[in-house]
Amino acid sequence: MTPFSFSRAADVDEAIRRGSAPNSKYLGGGTNLIDLMRETVERPGTLVDVTGLASDILERDDGSLLLGAATRNTALAANSAVRRRYPLLSRAILAGASPQIRNMATVGGNILQRTRCTYFYDAEGSRCNKRSPGQGCDALGGFNRIHAILGASPACIATHPSDLCVALVALDAQVHLNGVRGERSIALTELHRLPQDHPEMETVLEPGELITAVEIPALDFAGRSIYRKIRDRASYAFALVSVAAALELDGGVIKDVRIALGGVAPKPWRAWKAEAALRGQPARTESFVAAAEAELEAAVPLRDNGFKIDLARRTIVAVLKALTAGATTAA
Repeated sequence: MTPFSFSRAADVDEAIRRGSAPNSKYLGGGTNLIDLMRETVERPGTLVDVTGLASDILERDDGSLLLGAATRNTALAANSAVRRRYPLLSRAILAGASPQIRNMATVGGNILQRTRCTYFYDAEGSRCNKRSPGQGCDALGGFNRIHAILGASPACIATHPSDLCVALVALDAQVHLNGVRGERSIALTELHRLPQDHPEMETVLEPGELITAVEIPALDFAGRSIYRKIRDRASYAFALVSVAAALELDGGVIKDVRIALGGVAPKPWRAWKAEAALRGQPARTESFVAAAEAELEAAVPLRDNGFKIDLARRTIVAVLKALTAGATTAA
């Protein structure tokens, strides 16, 4: 491991001042960053511990929920307002990792975790454009069973690993940021970049910019929501495909819907096309299949991961059937 200095920020201003220095990294729970440092993928000169910053979960007067970026995943999953109003969020966290990791991991750190692509982690033996721009991508011609079918590029086919992010994207979450140029808020759907020609640029964050909070707007129908994760084993595994969905019915017709996918793209994937295809449609299997196919029309399978297209289709349909049980008409 490369030597580094360490400091603990007392407040946001101190964190930004220290984190804006060259080759600095913010440290939350460290469940991803420390692993990357051990593998020499990340080599920060300075770590700025931000776990002492805001970790409150606040229900606000407008019905929104404000999550401090230092909130531990365990606390978020157990929060009564989250479990009551946004059950897909609690389920996504519980599906995400072991209890020990959830006890350490923070909301801000989870959002910014990096891909678990094997070639990205193999700093000594594999080419990776995300790790070393312009080097090439060994995953393209290698074993790419876990890799992306949506939003990838010839430069990078890695997937984003977060379960929490998929649920937050489905809930229209906003990310509150602070940096040397002041405060701003952006939709979580806009935080992560697709790889295109620069997979090393994973987010739109400016140097030293810090996630201070995540805001979940009031969404009345999010109480009817599901997170379903398909993986190779029952625990401590990343998603092959995951689906986060919330749905509002008016009689037997879909009035509104939110859907996001995990395990299929370089960023948490909001299924805008599927949502558009579902609104105003009867809650029946034909509608669900058509929506899934609309979203997956742009999917590009690789040698080893073509099964993800059918798996994603089936999972979307299964989740929508579960959400509309009693209102659906069989195909």
